[in-house]
Amino acid sequence: MLMPASYRSRFERRRAATRQALVRAARKMLAESGDTSTSIRAIAERADVGFGSFYNHFTCKLDLFEAAVDETLEEYAQAIDEGLRGLDDPAERLAGAVRLSARVAESHPEIMRILCHSALGRTYSCHGLAPRAKRDMEQGMASGRFTVIDPVIALMALNGSMLALLELWVSRPETETDKDQAAGTLAAMLLHMLGVPPDEARDLTRRPLPAGAP
Repeated sequence: MLMPASYRSRFERRRAATRQALVRAARKMLAESGDTSTSIRAIAERADVGFGSFYNHFTCKLDLFEAAVDETLEEYAQAIDEGLRGLDDPAERLAGAVRLSARVAESHPEIMRILCHSALGRTYSCHGLAPRAKRDMEQGMASGRFTVIDPVIALMALNGSMLALLELWVSRPETETDKDQAAGTLAAMLLHMLGVPPDEARDLTRRPLPAGAP
């Protein structure tokens, strides 16, 4: 017998809420220490859900922590996307993404801690900034804006450098380096690496960010 639509809707909402509670618990653990060795029972208790409910959503702890990192990466990238709205030039978008990361590090500290406690957020993830950076690089190459010999190596250097700077800010909060200035310097270096002339690269990193940027 088919369940009434209203019952299915309630069931699906409860199921989604349980899954989200587990993901939130995993995010908290990653933000606090990055320790993923805790038991599934401890995770379920922290999420305030039944132990058996875990297996309705995830096959193992790795699946859960992967989902937590993916959600974090996407939340991070969406914050950057909001700040870059209206920018079409791939070089300016790339520079803006690096610069805005400094502000996201301040406004979303949990996101930054999770990225640093999860192997720098996986440079090649299909979530978060990596696919955005790949898109901007491909557009820049197609238009002649970027001159890149090996796009795979360039993308690795781009994402790795950016996430490493975030790790520095999180792991060494005592560092006196001004975040906006450091992000601008890195953005100029990366643009130059991609073939943008040094003077233009510096100019791009000094332009005002779009209104409404974090």
